[in-house]
Amino acid sequence: MPKPNPSVDLRTLVLSPEEGFVLSRLDGATPARNLPALTGLPPERLRIILSRLVTQGALLPTPSASPAAAAPVASEPQRRAPSAAIEPEADLPVLDLTPLDAASAADLPPQDAAPAPDAATDAEDEPEVALGNYRQLFELRLHPLPEDQRIAHAHAAEDPVLSALCFDPVPAVIKAVLENARTGLPHARLIARYHRNPVGLEALCARAAFAADTGVRRWLVRNPQLPASLFRRLWSARRLMELHKVGNDRDVPESTRRAAREVLRQRFASGPAEEKVELILNTEGRALAALIGLPVDGKTASLLCGRTYRSPMLIQNIARWSAAPPALIAHLLKQEAVRRQPPLRLLLTRHPNAPADAKRGGA
Repeated sequence: MPKPNPSVDLRTLVLSPEEGFVLSRLDGATPARNLPALTGLPPERLRIILSRLVTQGALLPTPSASPAAAAPVASEPQRRAPSAAIEPEADLPVLDLTPLDAASAADLPPQDAAPAPDAATDAEDEPEVALGNYRQLFELRLHPLPEDQRIAHAHAAEDPVLSALCFDPVPAVIKAVLENARTGLPHARLIARYHRNPVGLEALCARAAFAADTGVRRWLVRNPQLPASLFRRLWSARRLMELHKVGNDRDVPESTRRAAREVLRQRFASGPAEEKVELILNTEGRALAALIGLPVDGKTASLLCGRTYRSPMLIQNIARWSAAPPALIAHLLKQEAVRRQPPLRLLLTRHPNAPADAKRGGA
């Protein structure tokens, strides 16, 4: 049972796309024998990938089986010795393909006391162990069923089956889950996080209550299949600071970050002056690099000129902003922080909008 190493920062590892994909499917509760069905990769290839992940420290090394533990392990038909990493597909357990309903849910694999989602807790996501159980339930019992049966289950299912169906890759099943009266915010967050079809994501965001949830939005922007058109529709009215954070979040796919930067420029050109000032000050002017060529209105310039500036980083970034209004450059030249640091004053005097007398003084 491969277990991710919690003490290792995965961002420091050099992993291939295939290794990263396999690692993303490991939850510490899925036996190695189920990985071929879960990933679609052959057992031989999985052995190589798992060995490399252990070598790089991404997975915890498997301890050797002790003599005392060998007997009970061998006596259980569904267990394997810990030293076995991957077994042939012929040894995979035979799945029960009988229709799954609420009455048969008791016969499903044990859920390790994983709590059912509570629609009232809209500030917390499911614990990782519960996510692993829901995924395992879907892969082992639900995924092999025909699509029409999964759709029928989705309309009437209860947890944990309802949560497991949120992992379904078919948009029609996701639409059926969303039509279930028991579906709440925890289920919506699972769909936003794991569903990989734009059609299903569109269906999710058609529900205003789900689209407005902070957790759903957080996972949507990290979903690589989020359409740029859907992002623009949902985020076009958001605050400039929110758009800036999405555009610079390394956990967000590049396509979504690009869309966020485009929406940011559009909103900055027509947004409230207070939000523009908030963006410039809270980012210490770093956001100005994405706003090249966009001037500010008189109210924004007035609000910026009404403040005292002490941060050299903020002053430096404004001095490099070609659209900085002349009044703001003149205001910065009067600041104590600028008078004490000649390099800052020189940078401001070289700005194209600097006052003529300041340029002569700088020269």
